[in-house]
Amino acid sequence: MKRTPSVTTGKNPMLRQIALPIAFALALGLWVPVGVQAQDEPAAGEEDLLGGDDLLGGDDLLGGDDLLGGDDLLGGDSGADDGVLGGAPTGNERTAGEDAEEETDLSASALAHEALFAESRYPSATTCKTCHPKHYKEWAVSQHAYAQLSPVYMAMQRLTFQRTSGTVGDFCIRCHNQVGMNMGEPIALNNLERHPTSREGITCVVCHRVNQNYGKISGRMALNEGPILSPVYGPTGNDELQRVLDNRDVYRVVTEPDARGRQIHTEAQKFFQITTPAFCGTCHDVTLPNGFRFEEAFSEYKTSPAAVNPDDGMVATCHDCHMGTVQGIPSPYETGPAAEVGGVPTEPRKLTNHFFAGPDHSIIHPGIFPHNVEAARLATLEEWLTFDHEAGWGTDAFEDNVPDDYEFPPRWTSIDDRYDAREILNDQFAQLDWAREKRREVLSNGFQIGDVEVEKADADGIRLKVEFKNGTFGHNVPTGFIAERPVWLRVTVYDSDDVDIFQSGDLDRNGDLRDSHSQLVLSGDVELDPQLFSLQSFFVVRMNRGGEREQVLGVNYSNDPLPFTRPSTSSSILTGSPRGARIHRRGIEPLGSRTTYYEIPGEELLVYGPYRAEIEVMVGMVPINLIHAIQDVGFDFNMSPREVGDGIVDGHLAVNKKVIEFEVTE
Repeated sequence: MKRTPSVTTGKNPMLRQIALPIAFALALGLWVPVGVQAQDEPAAGEEDLLGGDDLLGGDDLLGGDDLLGGDDLLGGDSGADDGVLGGAPTGNERTAGEDAEEETDLSASALAHEALFAESRYPSATTCKTCHPKHYKEWAVSQHAYAQLSPVYMAMQRLTFQRTSGTVGDFCIRCHNQVGMNMGEPIALNNLERHPTSREGITCVVCHRVNQNYGKISGRMALNEGPILSPVYGPTGNDELQRVLDNRDVYRVVTEPDARGRQIHTEAQKFFQITTPAFCGTCHDVTLPNGFRFEEAFSEYKTSPAAVNPDDGMVATCHDCHMGTVQGIPSPYETGPAAEVGGVPTEPRKLTNHFFAGPDHSIIHPGIFPHNVEAARLATLEEWLTFDHEAGWGTDAFEDNVPDDYEFPPRWTSIDDRYDAREILNDQFAQLDWAREKRREVLSNGFQIGDVEVEKADADGIRLKVEFKNGTFGHNVPTGFIAERPVWLRVTVYDSDDVDIFQSGDLDRNGDLRDSHSQLVLSGDVELDPQLFSLQSFFVVRMNRGGEREQVLGVNYSNDPLPFTRPSTSSSILTGSPRGARIHRRGIEPLGSRTTYYEIPGEELLVYGPYRAEIEVMVGMVPINLIHAIQDVGFDFNMSPREVGDGIVDGHLAVNKKVIEFEVTE
């Protein structure tokens, strides 16, 4: 469809000539927001500088009503007679509405200073992207980048905080959002209200502004503060950076705070610990204050064949399996420039992949994740939430047939903006598809099907023997947050007429496995799956009047108003284990296996001859019954429990499959 000039977005060519150089300069080193929260809606015809409500996607550059906190580009009144630069009236008169808006402007100015101050302490990943586009692209769609944005995680944290009367503190969020916690953000703050760098979760500075070996501290790290000029810490040291600084005429960089140009780090210090599994263990071995072993990925690694070899010592590190060219197995690293400074690449070296594939995936609006500088410039997070990409906005198929009376949200009334948004989303979808395949890669390397044997196939019935194997030698499968990781076998048997006579591992209409935690099983609407093979572990918690129960949440259950004191009043060191809860582990040790059996009674066999069994390894992010357990506190981004559940089920992956054919005799 031909795109006609917009009459609703205020795209003034003179303003573009001013704004684009400013935006370009910001991309070279100043703060570029990943989505500033929207303020008041602008009046008709005053939308903004670049066709949205502001310069970079909010109502202004840094959270006010204009570029620098006034009502127009340079602080004037934006009246029709003030011109492009908003000149003030002559004399001592105050412009119309100035008294009423003075307080708002002061507030906007404070927000602007706060945002710039935060960037001077913890540079955003968008700042790092200027010289490290490859690393940024891998990170932007990673689980690390999604760590704070996940609505499931946020709801779990809020509910745990609520159920423990706040005694859990920042225990969860300090691993997911070190920047926000170091800045002192409220624990339960909605993601739409957080600072853009805080929303980046495990962002660049979380690993590369650490120079102390903290050990297993469950994410409690003090990040070294400072602007982009401050030292960074990495595996190689300062030689290549110094070469760049010695050739400033080639790379066109500056290292003085007040100098105009491309600012870069003044020093890259070698930090050996960042190359070791112990650095990962800082967050990937989680022990609660009461001694509860919540996650044990690093502890599993330390006793695994990958770390303990009597002949060769350490065989593989976390990096070798998760930062190489193949996700999930030791693989070669890429080679190339670690940075492109002013378009000039640095000297080739070993490159690590910053994607870190795993079971989690995004279920939020694609305009918000992956992190995307262009998306942030086009619209705020709130505005992206109103863009109906599923309806086809911004595609010829939709735009050629849109009714004249179709009502769009204010931000998307311009067809140009809808097409611009669709171009961005096409890139987002491509990244999400790539991430899905890398996730499939790591999971298929870890969860494998071994031998499948037909032990019996006659008139009395069928008996199948299936081996489930851990394909990795570095840790258990599943690992990490094992109490919320559904991994199971889906087995379907077909007769010679291609009719399925047996199913195990199928889902109920809520998207749950038919286990003892399915709401439909508990209500009697569907039957329990008695032959289900699942590796999901569960919390076993002690109730306040004695006894235990299995739960998907690790918070002790109180079935009456009697107060239940938390945290524990006794020492777990003396008792040997936490009193309140434990985990019933069902995982498989490194290179280990489990065997399960499936039996089909003879009365199910209506025909004889060839039969076919399909065995698939299925992996999900979290079970749907968890959403039922945490929905009371609500979900970020205005998502309903149904939307969250649908997104989770859409992300289920079949990562390995075996098909066998056999004869059933009379």
